[in-house]
Amino acid sequence: MAKNNVVDKIAAAVKPIIEAEGLELVDVEYVKEGGNWYLRIFIDKLGGVDLDDCQAVSEKIDTLLDELDPIPQAYFLEVSSPGLERPLKKPADFERFKGHLVNITTYAPINGTKSFTGKLMDYTPEGIQLEVKGNTILLPHQQVASSRLAVEF
Repeated sequence: MAKNNVVDKIAAAVKPIIEAEGLELVDVEYVKEGGNWYLRIFIDKLGGVDLDDCQAVSEKIDTLLDELDPIPQAYFLEVSSPGLERPLKKPADFERFKGHLVNITTYAPINGTKSFTGKLMDYTPEGIQLEVKGNTILLPHQQVASSRLAVEF
């Protein structure tokens, strides 16, 4: 099974468990680092998650994954918050974080750059609207490789 299919299958399986705990599934990653495979599940809720949330979800997901056995090789399961620079993936993420500082990377240069940091102004069917250094720009959805919150210093 392809890596993306594994991630999609796992996300679909764990989402009801996470939502039953009053939490949101933010993202699922399945990556190889230093010779080891890691399945990372990022959860959140208003006010943030704590260690107890992560532990409760981890225990329930671990049991489910043992039953489903979607990954043939050994891996480490990690359940955590998405952190300060959480990814923005769903339209609801962009709506929730309007007015916040974000980092967006595009597949190809737009106006000579592939990396944009600015205030998230809007999320429309046409694209993501940012205010960058006093100018408003629209980044078409099909050009966006990744979007995350940015930390303001």
